[in-house]
Amino acid sequence: MRAGLVFGEALSGLRRNASMVISIVLVTFVSLTFVGAAILMQAQIGTMRDFWSGRAQVQVSMCMDGAREATCDQGQATAAQIQAVRDQLDGAGLKPLIAKVRYETPKQAYENALELLGADYKDILQPSQFGASFYINLVNPENSEVLTEAFAGKKGVQAVQDQMKLLQPLFSALTVATYVAVGIAALMLIAAVLLIATTIRLSAYARRRELRIMRLVGASNGFIQTPFILEGVFAALIGSVLAGGAVWAGVRFGVLGYLRSRVDFITTWVGMREVTYVVPVLIIIGVVLAAVSAGIAIRRWLRA
Repeated sequence: MRAGLVFGEALSGLRRNASMVISIVLVTFVSLTFVGAAILMQAQIGTMRDFWSGRAQVQVSMCMDGAREATCDQGQATAAQIQAVRDQLDGAGLKPLIAKVRYETPKQAYENALELLGADYKDILQPSQFGASFYINLVNPENSEVLTEAFAGKKGVQAVQDQMKLLQPLFSALTVATYVAVGIAALMLIAAVLLIATTIRLSAYARRRELRIMRLVGASNGFIQTPFILEGVFAALIGSVLAGGAVWAGVRFGVLGYLRSRVDFITTWVGMREVTYVVPVLIIIGVVLAAVSAGIAIRRWLRA
């Protein structure tokens, strides 16, 4: 009976402040959608980084005919220069850092280029336009600078290229986008908290006569405050559920249905497993913020 009365009062308050409740739902929905997007974007960055860290290589390109680098003053890298690089990779200093080494001859590089570009380039490209290369997978990709220092400037070596550095601008751009989403979400959450507090105060003011009567008959502060807190929680809960649905739809149709089939160079995407973690977090954030802001607002009003 007591619980029914509390819930009845909360529903009555929701009906009386329908427009404000709709505002709370919308603000909570938008803000938590941005929070969910930020969490998923950070998860995507981590997924991509883990994937490429295990596959990104350091490419040591040997000199080819016509190279203008100072280390290529003798033209195409000689067999002795190539063997010197191979011996250094097998040496005690670098061997513990290396997981795998693949050597590609100029002929193999030429054939791989034709396979990638198509047979139409057979009359345009020549094997002499390609040089030998070492493709090195590291145990820890963060040690790539060691290889750069070891081979940069070495005779017969035209260039040392770290593939992870090529991907770094992409990771940086995604990180900036995550920060933007977090910033917008934080502003919207602040707006939601203030709106919930304002709604609760207006609801309490509209029922000030009822509250005085409840105090006179000996109702406790907890009994008086609970319906107002439930009003904010109900409204925020609806917004949180809608935000969870938006996140689910974004991943299901936007990421898995659209991006995965059109962005070929990214092979690992966040999926429904991540959504099952994010949606409960959004609901908890919405409910807790609403309960705290509504509780503080009604306590202050009752003390005034």
